[in-house]
Amino acid sequence: MSAPVAGTRPEVTGARRVVVKVGSSSLTTPAGGIDPDRVRALVDVLAAARERGTEVVLVSSGAIAAGLAPLGLAKRPRGLAAQQAAASVGQGLLVHRYTEELARHGVIAGQVLLTLDDVTRRAHYRNAHQTLATLLELGVLPIVNENDTVATSEIRFGDNDRLAALVAHLVHADLLVLLSDVDGLYDGPPSRAGTRLLPDVRGEDDLAAVTIGSVGSAVGTGGMVTKVEAARIATGAGIPVVLTSADRAAGALAGEPVGTLFHVTGRRRPTRLLWLAHATESRGTLHLDAGAVRAVVERRASLLAAGVTGATGSFVAGDPVDLAGPDGAVVGRGLVNFDVEEIPALVGRSTAELKEELGAAYEREVVHRDDLVLL
Repeated sequence: MSAPVAGTRPEVTGARRVVVKVGSSSLTTPAGGIDPDRVRALVDVLAAARERGTEVVLVSSGAIAAGLAPLGLAKRPRGLAAQQAAASVGQGLLVHRYTEELARHGVIAGQVLLTLDDVTRRAHYRNAHQTLATLLELGVLPIVNENDTVATSEIRFGDNDRLAALVAHLVHADLLVLLSDVDGLYDGPPSRAGTRLLPDVRGEDDLAAVTIGSVGSAVGTGGMVTKVEAARIATGAGIPVVLTSADRAAGALAGEPVGTLFHVTGRRRPTRLLWLAHATESRGTLHLDAGAVRAVVERRASLLAAGVTGATGSFVAGDPVDLAGPDGAVVGRGLVNFDVEEIPALVGRSTAELKEELGAAYEREVVHRDDLVLL
């Protein structure tokens, strides 16, 4: 890497591995089809970054939007099946376009479609990490998206801004760049007179007086709310974030002071726990007594059956569940080792007692501390 140029952002110029996220509205026409010129311009920017020695992972929205025009749909459908059909058609078109444009630069594209299970269940998340790491080692530019065709929960409540923050952590990125149709974070609606672009955000105090809109484009699902939340996730895990518009991507990746730079607020944490905290939907709740809450929160201990007072919801072993104290306040989330139907027989009983009566298979934690994150 060359020495940083005066006036540039060292967080950017010093980054050797960068995750870039681009939204649907930055890739498609208002009618919903892929805009070849926009895709070409983005790929040219990414290729230039690679030529400077930066490894790049692209998190790209646009699969559903790209499928609208070929299917004759005037706007993003509300029905889940129609969304999945559009994603099925659009994903292939989108990756084909990326593949052709990257080939002009002698770069190979690799498609990676992720679901929540791929990064929360132990065996799956290791495989996701290894796949992305190997693609980068081979000089491939990974193109990541949520698997919208089959993963219903992503379409209902997911967003690629959050996915990008989590992928940045998964691949040990040095920087996350969020590209949108807005050139940065403003302290109010950008269209309103007197609003001001925030060049730097160093923590929650800088966001206190900011009015953030939640509505995204006609073809996307995100908005500024999801981008700020993604920035919180990434910076809280030690990764700086640049938020700007797609037409300023070249400047952003070159370290120019464009858009908004979110500075690091925390330190890197175990990848799977970050996903568990920010990318899972709880399937139920385990209710804990006061002693169990202290053990889990203060001593960072595993949750044993003796401290469980009950369970609600519908879950099976391996699912994410919330852990709630006697007052109902949720203190953590973890991957449970038993089905909900098994919990009543375990409540308040010691591990030794359970082993003697029910067998060695029950001599284990309800939630192991390695599969538990405090909220």
